Amino acid sequence: MRGMRTVRTITRGLWTIPFIGASLAGTLQASAAGFGQPVPWEMSRQIPVTENARDILNFEIGLHWLSLAISLFVLGLILWCIFRFGEKRNPSPSRFTHNTAIEVAWTIVPVLILVAVAIPSFRLLRTQLGDPKADMIVKVIGHAWYWSYEYPQTEQGGGFTFDANIDEDKQPRLLQTDNEMVVPVGKIVKVQVTAADVIHSWAMPAFGFKIDAVPGRLNQMWFRAEKEGTFHGQCSELCGQRHAYMPIVVRVVSDQAYAEWLKDAKTKYAAIDNGKSFAEAR
Repeated sequence: MRGMRTVRTITRGLWTIPFIGASLAGTLQASAAGFGQPVPWEMSRQIPVTENARDILNFEIGLHWLSLAISLFVLGLILWCIFRFGEKRNPSPSRFTHNTAIEVAWTIVPVLILVAVAIPSFRLLRTQLGDPKADMIVKVIGHAWYWSYEYPQTEQGGGFTFDANIDEDKQPRLLQTDNEMVVPVGKIVKVQVTAADVIHSWAMPAFGFKIDAVPGRLNQMWFRAEKEGTFHGQCSELCGQRHAYMPIVVRVVSDQAYAEWLKDAKTKYAAIDNGKSFAEAR
């Protein structure tokens, strides 16, 4: 038991060390990133607006700090060996063939590091692959080269579908669509994705969200946006000639604004054909 507690303490410590600076670095990095869209010369992720996106950012920064620590440690060992065991300082080289302690150390320490990395990794996967009760569902179909959105009929409204094509007259250029996917803030939204022709990928960086749209298959992920705003993404799977012209726009609004949008959308967009299922509607 004491040995197990020791291992847990060591692994927790190994992962905590890089996260000492990860929180501060994440704040600085996010402040330099764009909100809902890329910005010129940006090298970091967009400002996260979901728990999943924030966890991904912190995990990535933690791995960078861990990699830096390991790299500096290895570099230090190399420089120390060059300085300590150079020909001038060590004209008669040692002739021993192995060192048991070192061999045990370079086996156990990498294993502990991998375990320390695996723990938050599995925790993140558990969140991403979870299936919480949804407040609403939006069905997305990838086409060559545009997206279709379907809002099933619910007590709040819905029962309509619309296409979202690129609008090259709006800014930011190549990231705007003529119609937007609209969702309420603070609600769990499940996005069910498929494709009508070839493989596409529905990706929204600010949500930490990327899911393939595969013909004949229904994939699903979820998000809960914590801030209102307009967020931009793009198809992230090479799908043909106009792959670069398949932007995604999600507008997160208040509950009241969402209810008003539902009323307008009911008259503006086409009704789902006789309540057909998602697969049939395709």
